[in-house]
Amino acid sequence: MRSFFSVRSFLLAIGMLLLCGAAYAQVGVAISVGFAPPALPVYAQPICPGDGYFWTPGYWAWDGEDYYWVPGTWVLAPEVGFFWTPPYWGWGGEAFIFHEGYWGPHVGFYGGINYGFGYFGDGFVGGRWDGGHFFYNRAVTNVNVTIIHNVYNTRVENVTVNHISYNGGQGGLAARPSPQQEQWEHERHVGPVAAQTQHVQEARNNQQLRASYNHGRPPIAATAKPSSFNEGVTKATSAPHYNPPARVSGNPSRAAVHPNDLEAHKPPQPVNTGNAQRDQQYQQERQQLYQRQQQEHQQLQQKQEQEHQQAEQQHFNQTQQQQMEQRHQQETQQMEQRHTQEQQHMEQHQQPPRENPRR
Repeated sequence: MRSFFSVRSFLLAIGMLLLCGAAYAQVGVAISVGFAPPALPVYAQPICPGDGYFWTPGYWAWDGEDYYWVPGTWVLAPEVGFFWTPPYWGWGGEAFIFHEGYWGPHVGFYGGINYGFGYFGDGFVGGRWDGGHFFYNRAVTNVNVTIIHNVYNTRVENVTVNHISYNGGQGGLAARPSPQQEQWEHERHVGPVAAQTQHVQEARNNQQLRASYNHGRPPIAATAKPSSFNEGVTKATSAPHYNPPARVSGNPSRAAVHPNDLEAHKPPQPVNTGNAQRDQQYQQERQQLYQRQQQEHQQLQQKQEQEHQQAEQQHFNQTQQQQMEQRHQQETQQMEQRHTQEQQHMEQHQQPPRENPRR
């Protein structure tokens, strides 16, 4: 009997540990994506709504299927003397990893990314704490001095302007944390406040903020207050056009690197325009396009497999392997985009002719 209760107690303890682990994973789960986030859009900063509000810049987040824009907004700091360290994406060797933002006594490392408005890649020059009050730098923040009097004006020079939204990897920033920033990592930190969490959730549920919808130029780029998507809003004024990459079948967080990663093209469906002769011609055109695209898939796959074999024979190092895989991904994405455009062009060409309306 004692043996039975010992086993039962052991299993119960294991179950509790698993439940705790699952609960922790839901809160602090690491987010990784196999392709880079869109470029950062350019937008105007809404005017500061009141004394004590702290600017938190906008960024691209991931919801499991798509990148979505979290608008920049003004947030009340959780404690006097605390600053906001923005989140950032960084290349982890096999995927881009999301590093969550936090509040703390210093602004830590955020990937060297130029978010603007005081966050120019290293530290923060948008304001400072003094005597328990936050003073705003009017040179880089939008503050109404008739309402907020604790201001100063210090110009910022030598700021590199770009749209890069991630650290490391091909095309990413090469910044690394300084010894002081690494030391600040061990300070007491506070995660995003409730208003920020709700702000992110509402951004996630807004279809207009998805990268696949707005193509990298969100219509709501920044807000005056968290979750206030209708008042005090500014939109993106410019941003490089974003085309979502082809994804690995069944895994939306991974971009296709090789043709075998792509979902196979479906054979052409029968055409029915009401004209048998035209239907036969259209069906032949679709079949020819399908066969040619299938052949291009196979040829590119064979070419890349040969390059893999050569890389093994030549003992490529990690950097050379990464460069080859990035080139393969670019080749695959370009081929799939071209195939999609060809299919769309054929569908438009084969549309039934419109009848002229009677006068």
